[in-house]
Amino acid sequence: MPADTPEPPAHDLRALIPEYAALGRETTLLNPEPGDPGMKESSLGGALLWPADEPWPYCANDEHWTYGSDLRNHTEIVPGAVPMVPILQLFARDVPGLEFPEGKDLLQLVWCALIHEQDPGPVVPRLYWRNEAEVVAGGLLSEVPEVSEGEYDEDHMPERSALSPTIAQDYPSWHDLSEDTLTLWGSRVALPDEDCNVVGTKVGGWPAWTQTGNWPDCESGHRMEHLLTITGDMQLGDCGGVYFFRCRQCPGLPWDWRYDCY
Repeated sequence: MPADTPEPPAHDLRALIPEYAALGRETTLLNPEPGDPGMKESSLGGALLWPADEPWPYCANDEHWTYGSDLRNHTEIVPGAVPMVPILQLFARDVPGLEFPEGKDLLQLVWCALIHEQDPGPVVPRLYWRNEAEVVAGGLLSEVPEVSEGEYDEDHMPERSALSPTIAQDYPSWHDLSEDTLTLWGSRVALPDEDCNVVGTKVGGWPAWTQTGNWPDCESGHRMEHLLTITGDMQLGDCGGVYFFRCRQCPGLPWDWRYDCY
């Protein structure tokens, strides 16, 4: 279960600008640490509790590629379908601040660890909401295919890690504040160099944008909510951040993702 973390000293933007302090949202920091979590545990890059009657997902993109062994001289197209890799598994018991769809208590994320020339990002993810008891009762997939050498880009492969969730208050980065807002606040006080956005792999809160904010809308025009952030400062190499969003106003809980690099 997540533990409460102490609030940082209030000598920052929150103390200077009440309007900024009011934008605080609860986030659950996942705090990945290298380990050997089992498939019935929350994890980053660990084994997933996968249903036996559901084939493991593959990416069959004709143009996915990797840099190959020499970053300076060539890139290498990887022909054919390659298995997606486990990225994140979260059980509701470990992230009580995350609202799961009715009847679901397990969130799983996989993606193709190769590079894809597309918007909104180089990875191709898939997200699943499940019920743990139903998966266990139906039996588990006996063999999960693994990517072979050359079937992944190193920056998109997580290190197998256990999670130690902690709860904190999160605030928007500068990229989620308008120029007019920053100008107005700057006319009242000298703004500090840093905002109070929590950078890390987390659930809820605000995106940890490193470049311009880019919130997706669903097909009905609703601005989606931030669901989770996977950041490269943990065990994902120097791949920047991958941000996941969902719309809870529409049937089927549509979701989307965005990417930026450091």
